[in-house]
Amino acid sequence: MSFASEVKKELTMLEITKPENAKAELSALLRMNGALGLSNMHWTLNVQTENAATARRILSLLQQFFDVHAEISVRRQMKLKKNNLYVVRVMQGAEELLNQLHIFEDFEMSQTVSEKWLRNEGMKRSYLRGAFLAAGSVNNPDKSAYHLEIYSLYEEQVQQLAQFMNEFDLNAKLVERRSGYIVYLKEAEKIVDMLNLIGATLAMLKFEDIRVMRDMRNSVNRLVNAENANIEKTVTASQKQIQDIEFLDAEVGLNRLPEKLREIAEVRLTHRSEPLSELGQFVRSGEISKSGVNHRLRKISKLADDLRNGGQLPKNM
Repeated sequence: MSFASEVKKELTMLEITKPENAKAELSALLRMNGALGLSNMHWTLNVQTENAATARRILSLLQQFFDVHAEISVRRQMKLKKNNLYVVRVMQGAEELLNQLHIFEDFEMSQTVSEKWLRNEGMKRSYLRGAFLAAGSVNNPDKSAYHLEIYSLYEEQVQQLAQFMNEFDLNAKLVERRSGYIVYLKEAEKIVDMLNLIGATLAMLKFEDIRVMRDMRNSVNRLVNAENANIEKTVTASQKQIQDIEFLDAEVGLNRLPEKLREIAEVRLTHRSEPLSELGQFVRSGEISKSGVNHRLRKISKLADDLRNGGQLPKNM
């Protein structure tokens, strides 16, 4: 089961006791997935979904809070998708239902809901939950990119959803896609907030656990990579220093170097793998700092480079 399916399964199991919250959730589900028909001079309503749990949720809310006759049927899709299509059909009381949910007005479906009707936070949270159940998806947090979205054919629907989401400081964005529109979240913290907002507490905790572990692994990998890079840099620098010292020894002899440079050259040859911070303690004439070691080795490297380029050792060193 995908993570998005887990989220929807959890949402369909939430108990609703307040009629206004049930109406808000149903309003989003029916508005985004419903289609009106006319049979024997009566309006009928079909609500389609590919998720069996969502279909059962719709039927349960209808039976619990509304005086309608509804049933679920299953159809097998025969084109590219081979999964089942679940249809909740309201055959009696559809018009009154749609009026109560502020969906059917002036003989046509309204794509947005009156903000005066969604008068409190609980109803807006329920409306967002219904919208996610109807057309939402969320990536598994193990994926390389975090993403939650809700799709609609109608731009005004996603604009209103984005407005509601941003009232909860979710930083939702809009984009046109696949002959429709989506409202989406990309930030992991905002996706966690959204899951918590619509009532998917267990999914939210799972998302957070996976995200924290993933971020921790990434942090450890970055530290290891940085440490390896530092080690490689240290080894490369050490090899260059040893090459310069051996070159000077072969060309002119280390005895030609000033005492301080000769001391550090001999220390480096003796302690080839030690970092600069450790070399200073081996100097016979007295311990010197890392910066002092670095300063002397730089002078040696410059002398070697000058000599390679045809120069001569300075007479007064």
